[in-house]
Amino acid sequence: MKSFEVPIIYRSPLISAIKKYRKELDKMKKDFTPTLLDFGPVQIYLARHFGFCYGVENAIEIVFRTIEENPGKRIYLLSEMIHNPQVNADLLEHGIEFLQDTYGKQLIPFENITPDDIVLIPAFGTTLEIEEKLRKIGIQTEKYNTTCPFVEKVWNRSEVIAKKNYTIIIHGKPKHEETRATFSHAEANAPAVIVLNMDEAKKLAMYISGEKPAAAFYEDFKGQYSKGFDVTTDLERIGVVNQTTMLASDTQAIADFLKNAIIKKKNNEESFADTRDTLCYATNDNQTAVSGMLQTNADLAIVVGGYNSSNTSHLVELCEEKLPSYFISSAEKIFTDKEILHHNFHKKEDLLIKNYLPEKDKVSILITSGASCPDALVEGVINKLISFFPVSATADQLIKKFQ
Repeated sequence: MKSFEVPIIYRSPLISAIKKYRKELDKMKKDFTPTLLDFGPVQIYLARHFGFCYGVENAIEIVFRTIEENPGKRIYLLSEMIHNPQVNADLLEHGIEFLQDTYGKQLIPFENITPDDIVLIPAFGTTLEIEEKLRKIGIQTEKYNTTCPFVEKVWNRSEVIAKKNYTIIIHGKPKHEETRATFSHAEANAPAVIVLNMDEAKKLAMYISGEKPAAAFYEDFKGQYSKGFDVTTDLERIGVVNQTTMLASDTQAIADFLKNAIIKKKNNEESFADTRDTLCYATNDNQTAVSGMLQTNADLAIVVGGYNSSNTSHLVELCEEKLPSYFISSAEKIFTDKEILHHNFHKKEDLLIKNYLPEKDKVSILITSGASCPDALVEGVINKLISFFPVSATADQLIKKFQ
């Protein structure tokens, strides 16, 4: 796989050494057990896969190269390039401005942009409507498009099945940038509906079967269906694609459920399109690695990443099912060995947790991070945690073990 030029400030010598070591031992990626960092009184287990994915590194390389190659030019990002506060803060410090916030609210009017400016498309992609607006202004988006290739793969697969007269069902968060972009591309080729979760999939199945009156669909899925959607005819043949950062197991469960619903109604397997190849490899790997990590007997888990990062929140969900879990954006949220500022993403609030570290001779901690989280932040968390213990080694000393 291609390697990218990512600023050194995002790298971690320790994490890089570990990832290289594990990759050489497990080239086929079949071993999802965590990596043990033995510091004596504190044992840290790092997930097999975590941190920057292909799409994020690609986006970061493009944006920093654009900054370097265009001194003096006005450079805009359509919205947050990725969901990580440090990376986005760094871009602002380099003079980049955001045209919209993460929910699509306009921060800088498009009328302020000229053909001489540069507008970068974020890794989530964007809608066809916005692409057209930029083209009319005279902005060349192709050169500065950081859309993740795996997001584009979803769009391409949607187009293929749309040409075979399938309606596109998108498993995603309706307000998320990626889902908005995928919906835009899907509805350009076929009827489309967004389902957030299994509850909404079950509602949709009741319209497929005819158990619910068709008129109620437009209220149940308000703002989540394409223009002109006809529930009486557009649920005859369907295919399911996903926002790439959703829980892969949830997408598969929803796809299986809707497949059974449509086949039961139509008695024809061709009424459901096979779209399993649209699941993102990084999402799968990171989530499977967390499941593998959770087989370890540990006291707590820490997940590092941006609070509006969808893929990171799903890693937290997995951890919460097994043991006390804390979602933090950086080491700065670990105040002392007694207090940590945990982000409850379910309620979108920060909670000061006391006595999060158990008082025992050996403490075991599981650590992972989201796909938009720099490895340097993970090493920072490790260093902060081990500073509370009389450790037998430092992070720098452990690097030799993995070289």
